[in-house]
Amino acid sequence: MKLKAILIAGLLFHSTISYSETIFVTLEKDNAIAVVDPIAGKLIKTVEIGQRPRGIALSPDQKSLYIATSDDDAVIIVDAETLKLIDKLPSGEDPETFAINSDGSKMYVSNEDDNQITVIDLVNHKAEKTVSVGVEPEGIAVSPNNEWIVSASETTNMVHWIDAKTLEIKANTLVDPRPRALSFTADGKQLWVTSEMNSSTMVIDVATKEILHTIKFSIPAVGQEKVQPVGVVIDALQNWAYVALGPSNRVAVINAKTYQVEKYLLVGARVWNLAFSPNQERLYTTNGVSHDISLIDTQNHKVTKSIAVGRYPWGLAVKK
Repeated sequence: MKLKAILIAGLLFHSTISYSETIFVTLEKDNAIAVVDPIAGKLIKTVEIGQRPRGIALSPDQKSLYIATSDDDAVIIVDAETLKLIDKLPSGEDPETFAINSDGSKMYVSNEDDNQITVIDLVNHKAEKTVSVGVEPEGIAVSPNNEWIVSASETTNMVHWIDAKTLEIKANTLVDPRPRALSFTADGKQLWVTSEMNSSTMVIDVATKEILHTIKFSIPAVGQEKVQPVGVVIDALQNWAYVALGPSNRVAVINAKTYQVEKYLLVGARVWNLAFSPNQERLYTTNGVSHDISLIDTQNHKVTKSIAVGRYPWGLAVKK
């Protein structure tokens, strides 16, 4: 009986241990990435990486980091363990954001200055094609089934639906002014699009390419001009959506079923981008002007911690 009790206690103990994870944060002004242990709540190290790093993502196998070093006109590939440079991709001029399909074979890069998307073969590290879109493309996403590449053009005020097989634009959806970020729901049925200038987020039906609902943000005692939606994420169960509201220093917590804003969470200054922990029990934010990241408990919708990371954190990727 004693041995059985010890074994049960051991199982319970192990079940409560948080597995380790690492956050990689791009630092625009430091030309570096910060490596953060969110469980310990500390900055591990900072590594110089290239000029003005912004967009960042892990490969599906989590072995490689892709980082847009905008002022180098490149997307670089870095080993996720050693942080050593592996290669540079032909990304076009001034890359800022990009999206990778689910099997890691293709990358789609927004070239804001050239009004186009560069399609990169990640197997051979070669540019395949460029696709002309609207003026100032930035936000970009790939649907979960890899059918659609969707690009948001900030000045044209449209999202462009690009067929992933033919690489041709098949539809355009007019949205609120200055669309910034895009995120598909896990089932691929909805696309959420933030509008920086209209303090809104639109929910688009993927089947019809039409707007289902527009969510407006208004924060008591905060000037409306400061409510500038940027990053957006939706949890895997599609219960909650979160939108970073820029210089209002808030993250909106939205019921993804009713589209009602349930709460505004105060984080650091100029909150820009968002990423979940692997189990989605935490949400991480980059706060550019306060030079830190915030940790949000998604079970209780409370900000639990901030971690200083360096100058102007922009993007983040989480490795389990």
